[in-house]
Amino acid sequence: MKRLMVLFFALAFVGAAWVGEWHIETVDPEGAVGQYTSLALDSSGYPHISYQDYDNNNLKYAYWNGSSWRIETVDSSVCTGFDTSLVLDSSDYPRIAYCDVLWNYLRYAHWDGTSWQIETVDSAKENLGMDSLALDSFEYPHISYWDNTNNDLKYAHWDGDEWLRETVDSWGNVGYYNSLALDDRDHPLISYCLYSLYEPDNLKYAHWDGDRWQIETVDWVDLVGAFTSLELDSSGYPRIAYCDLTHYTQKYAWWDGDTWQIETVDDDGSVGWYASLALDSSDNPHISYLEYIEDDSNLKGIILSNWTNRGAYPGGTLARFGRSGG
Repeated sequence: MKRLMVLFFALAFVGAAWVGEWHIETVDPEGAVGQYTSLALDSSGYPHISYQDYDNNNLKYAYWNGSSWRIETVDSSVCTGFDTSLVLDSSDYPRIAYCDVLWNYLRYAHWDGTSWQIETVDSAKENLGMDSLALDSFEYPHISYWDNTNNDLKYAHWDGDEWLRETVDSWGNVGYYNSLALDDRDHPLISYCLYSLYEPDNLKYAHWDGDRWQIETVDWVDLVGAFTSLELDSSGYPRIAYCDLTHYTQKYAWWDGDTWQIETVDDDGSVGWYASLALDSSDNPHISYLEYIEDDSNLKGIILSNWTNRGAYPGGTLARFGRSGG
């Protein structure tokens, strides 16, 4: 049976007590669209989304202009638009990192106010993917990504003249599910997974100290470290949401200034996929993630969670919705 893919957008109107409702609408119904989505909000709070057109293997981009959705194709070359990562600059112009699997290139597209400018970041002819994009204080792009050919974690950044690329970690099968953030000195920090056929998977964390990469293992209990999402709190300390694939639970790790603290957010046994972490103004974490519900309808849902020991808000599941797949 052909799988139907339509790009949806969901918006929750919530107050301090988490009351309100979800508003869901179709953004792009044209063909099989909506894979590899990445979302950002502009200075007016309007959503912008990068995603792939699966039918044509193109990179597409949609944004809300205040009255309607505007949709355009950014890159129409063959077999592109995979693993998109979107950020908006200070002018609310979109910047998108993504992969071209025909040529095995890591590409970067940005809107200059008149047209899309597309360039190749890494053309090493290696299988590249799982990229994560951030902009520094000069609005120069930084991208972490996975070299699937050599199973390395790689990192590229624009220095104002050219793209500089380097390997961050090459010990074992590393770089899966990477997530990038920049600190207040524009130094990169990356969470990612070490995958092993013979040992438990690890959640790993690398940060540039101004001289060299410092790499450490955050969590090594069972198969952990998939679908990482990294944010920095108001003290500049890392917070990481990730999945335990042994027990299919949602986990959360944070640095308290001395040690890593780790806890299980949701131990339902079918959750933790595709986690995305955000911190509010009080550094309270909020995580969206996928729950697989095994039933005849193959129902899939999204759960948005917070929990009581992080303070401020009532704990528990905030919202859950789903649709059938075929």
